[in-house]
Amino acid sequence: MTYPALALLGVAVTVVLDLAVLRTRLLLTRAYWVSYAVILAFQLVVNGVLTCRGIVTGYRTVLGPRVACAPVEDLLFGFAMVTQTLVWWVWLGRRAAAGRRRPG
Repeated sequence: MTYPALALLGVAVTVVLDLAVLRTRLLLTRAYWVSYAVILAFQLVVNGVLTCRGIVTGYRTVLGPRVACAPVEDLLFGFAMVTQTLVWWVWLGRRAAAGRRRPG
């Protein structure tokens, strides 16, 4: 699989995981999107430094579109990575809280 295909697959898996499998529904909350905007700003700064200055090279497999020097695929991958971390964190937290409420 190519990097763009893997990035898109990562986003699709993340959305399905959040909305249908674990049902944390983080993607439907304002708090998630506000926090993700902060994360995205820093991702663009770091990715911009790494790719615009030529520190990271070998981007022959990207589609071409960029946001502030960051290949779109990097942003998609970052979205999937950050969102899955948060989805699993919320799901595990809710599960642990439910376990503490059960008698016995």
